[in-house]
Amino acid sequence: MNYDTDSGLPVSRWHDQAAQRAALHAELGLGAPDTRFDEFADRMAAAFVTALGRHGQRLYAMVNLFTDHQQLFVGLHTPPGLRPVSRTMSPDHGFCPALLARTKALALADVCANPQFASNPVVDGLGIRTYTGAPLIHPPTGTVLGTVCVIGPDPAPRHTRATALALIKQHRDALLDEFITPTAPTAAMAGGAAGGAAGGAAGGAGRERPR
Repeated sequence: MNYDTDSGLPVSRWHDQAAQRAALHAELGLGAPDTRFDEFADRMAAAFVTALGRHGQRLYAMVNLFTDHQQLFVGLHTPPGLRPVSRTMSPDHGFCPALLARTKALALADVCANPQFASNPVVDGLGIRTYTGAPLIHPPTGTVLGTVCVIGPDPAPRHTRATALALIKQHRDALLDEFITPTAPTAAMAGGAAGGAAGGAAGGAGRERPR
């Protein structure tokens, strides 16, 4: 995270790789809501219910792309009984933008317990109290394309954090393998022909995963 030297407040890195993100979105055929990503979000939400029981219910699940000027939920699951949310969000709203600089998964069992996130507009505006997300990092370039995440209106117990992190990273890896990695050059992903062959045979197991 970058910080302003005068105020000490975090500075957005949204535009740092905006042009490269846009080019990669176009190359990969991303950039619009897609039933495949909605179905993926449904499966992700169901996995959290299975693993966390009642603490995994009432969770929105998203496949979130970072465009040049907004967050775009190309995949969206809305839990039964909760109000629908927009497919778009400002770059300074929510917790996913923090993953641009963090480049690893983040689990906030109770967002209000962390001063950095407690004042985020989605806390009051949408009533969000829990978040788990992981960055979608393009393997050859290291560019953060977006995130997969779940959010909900109920704070979760701290003991669920490890399970939530494992789940979100599992689904991040599955999405990369299914939708992102197949179009990436093998040599660029694996750093050589031998590594690329091993990575392809193992479904991408040979490359280093984001955290």
